[in-house]
Parts: sequence; structure tokens; C-alpha cells
Amino acid sequence: MTSLRLWRAPALALAAVLLLAPRPAVAQTPAEPPDSTAAAPAATPDRPSYDVTLRADDDGSRWTGRQTASFRNAARTPLRSVDVRLWGNGTDGCGTPAGPSPVRVSGVAGGTPRPLAVGCTALRIDLPTPLPYGARGSVSFDVSITVPDRVHRFGKDGAYRYLGNALPLLSVRDAQGLHLDPDVGFGESFHTLAGDFRVTLDHPSALVVPATGTTTRRAGAPGRTISTSVAHGVRDFAWAAGPFASKTVTTPGGVRLNAYWTATTSPEGVATDLRDAVGSVDEFGRRFGHYPYGELDLVMSDSLDDFGSMEFPGLVLLWTEPEGSAVVHEIAHQWFYGIVGNDQFASPWLDESFAQYANELYYRLDTTTCWDDQGMWPSDTAALTRSMAYYADGRRSEYVRVVYRRGSCALHDLERVLGGPETASMLRGYVRDHWLGVATTADFKRAAQAATPKDLGPFWTEHRIH
Repeated sequence: MTSLRLWRAPALALAAVLLLAPRPAVAQTPAEPPDSTAAAPAATPDRPSYDVTLRADDDGSRWTGRQTASFRNAARTPLRSVDVRLWGNGTDGCGTPAGPSPVRVSGVAGGTPRPLAVGCTALRIDLPTPLPYGARGSVSFDVSITVPDRVHRFGKDGAYRYLGNALPLLSVRDAQGLHLDPDVGFGESFHTLAGDFRVTLDHPSALVVPATGTTTRRAGAPGRTISTSVAHGVRDFAWAAGPFASKTVTTPGGVRLNAYWTATTSPEGVATDLRDAVGSVDEFGRRFGHYPYGELDLVMSDSLDDFGSMEFPGLVLLWTEPEGSAVVHEIAHQWFYGIVGNDQFASPWLDESFAQYANELYYRLDTTTCWDDQGMWPSDTAALTRSMAYYADGRRSEYVRVVYRRGSCALHDLERVLGGPETASMLRGYVRDHWLGVATTADFKRAAQAATPKDLGPFWTEHRIH
């Protein structure tokens, strides 16, 4: 999920660089959807569970093993196949004979695989028999992951390895149909449902391995360690490997922050990131709902300037300089995309605009005139609710200006219309109502309209929220 990062520290001017615990009480999906022919088809396959065992080579550049994905059919119609997304192939596609795709799957069990599609990022597996409504099924496969030789969310940084978007994940089918969108090379194209992960990583003991979830470690073969990470209610799983230095602190609100940094990362930057992380994770917990995962890993490097920073559930990858990083923006993503999910290809504003809005709230920035200060729209067709397909179609230059800048300013403007306390209450309710689910623009508009007797129609029109 390549990200654009803003506001690394409160004193910095706005500079966009577009670059490559127990479960909460609110369920991910209703156990029994209402019987109504008017109801939208449920997102399926839902309640995914991933069990993964991987073994690393000597420096963490290659990981091989077996993965099982189990799931439930939430649709009223039988499920005849599932689609597995290999997002790690998004940059390299199908590769070449001399350089194959970084993520490869073989030895499929539980179904019959079709040829790879969508630039080798999509694998359809036909199930042996149609899976009826409410039933569970599973598929298993061997997986081979070779970390690309580039500084990237899925790449190498000297002796350090980052494995973001490396694990194959189940795609989503819903009222809009199959979600087999391409990786457009910037922003995010991803859409997944919250699920459970158990990932066992066998690696050299010299490698420190931060990962999504809660991790336990035990001795493996001589010179090796077995790290097992368990995460509930998350949409993805990421990890890193290398000779990281580390430190753990616990916030006043009880969240465990595990900081990891490379040998060349500024100590001042590490301290700043930790300070802002402690403050923001607790503040966002009070504002939007308590952070549910117990712990959060901060993985910091000063070599990510050509990439930026990136959010994953329970782990954020941070380009850290002496003045800090975009840690607050990335932590805000734990709520907007993580806890409250969205189709990031179709509605990028629902996570990026909201994360930037939260970032600006945390730093107490003066946004009184930010909507007017942004000037004119970059084009007649620009709108906050455009998809990544729109920006990829020759309009990449609009992405930063619209999704981050105008998007966050629109939310500040909405706060001025509704009132501060009313907006805070509305957002808490919005997060609560879509906790570990998937929200849409229509859902947010309904929540905002319910918070005021004013007709928000003119507001949506002015701010191009369709």
C-alpha cells in the first residue's frame, strides 16, 4: 500500500511526496443477515482465517512455506470459487524468465487453480463443490516470497527486509461484483475483510522480526528462532527482518508500542516518533474508539525517502528523519482503513482524507480557512469521491491535491457546519457502527446528516462528495 505522507512534524510545512487483544463486541458481519430481497448482497468470502508457516533464508531475503486460508460464504448464492490476491507482484507483474514474480503460489489444495490474471496479482481457485450460504471452506498452497531488491514497502533497505503486502489474501465479492482491480503503482488498490492470522516465521536468530499481532518466540534449530504472531480482526499482515535496535514503551492508555529502527536512523527522530506515537494512539483511542490490538510496531528507517511511510494493521513503516516522520498520519490509518475498512481502490478518500484530518487534529493545526486556501479544483472532473482508476488515467497530479488536501479540509469544513462536539460524537458513532466492517461514502453521509437538522445536500455538492 504505497502511501503519500504529509505533516511529519507540526513545525513542518505541508509537503506531499507521492511515492512508490480480545475482539470488540461489534461483529465484523451479522451472524444472520436480515431476510430481505432489497438488502445488498453481503461481502464474501467473509470471516477469513489465515494459517501460515514460513522459513527464511540466511538474511531474510527469501521465505518459503505453506499457507491455508479458510473462509465462510456470506452470500445467499453458492460460492463456486475464490480469488486470491498476490499484491506483492503489483510492481513486477508476471516478471521474466530470468526474474520471476516475487510471490509465487503452487501446490494448491482444496480447489483447482486457474492461470494467474491481473498482472499475476490474482489467482482464481475453483472450489470442488459449491459452498452454500453460511458454510466454511478452505484452500491451501505452497508460497514462495522473494524480497525485491528495492527500497519499498516490499523490498530491501541494506541489511533490512520489509514484507508489506507479501502474503496472499482473499479478495472480496459484494454488490459491486468481483474486486479484481489492478495495482496502479501509487496510492492503494486494496480491499480486504477483517480476519484472523496465525503466522509462524522460522528465521535466523540474528534477525529481529517485528510483525503484525502479538508475537511469541522460542528456540528453533541451532542459530534459529521460531516467531509466532497472532492477530485478530485485521485486514492484512506485515513483517520486517533485520538487525534492528528496539525499545518498548506502554502508553498511559495501555497500548504497547514496540519501536524498531535501523543503525543509521536518527536517535532524535526515534524519540520524536515514540513521543508522537504515545500521544496519538491514546488520543485517537479516546476520539474514535480504543485501539483494539494491544500493541503496535513502529519500524523506522532513514533510507525510505524514495518511498515514504506506510500503514499496516498493527505495524507502521516510517521514513524517519531527525524531526520525526508521518507517524501520526500512519497511526490514524489504524482506524481509517484498519478498524473502519473501505474499498481503497474505489474510495481512497475514506482512509487518506480521514487519516490526514485526524493528523491535523492531533497537531492542533489552524485549518480555519484551509478549504478556501486550497484554491480552485484542479479540473472540472475532480471530486473527492473519485476512484484510483480516475487518478491512474492521466490524472496522477490531482491525487495529492484532492484526496489529501481537499479531503482533509472538507472534513474540517464539515466540523464547522456540525460543531466540534457534534462532529466528535458523529465520528465515534461512525467508527462504532462500522467497527471491523467496510464503510462507504453513503454510510458516512448518512452518519453526518443524522447529526444535524441542517440539509447537508449543498455541502456535499460544494465539496464534490458524490
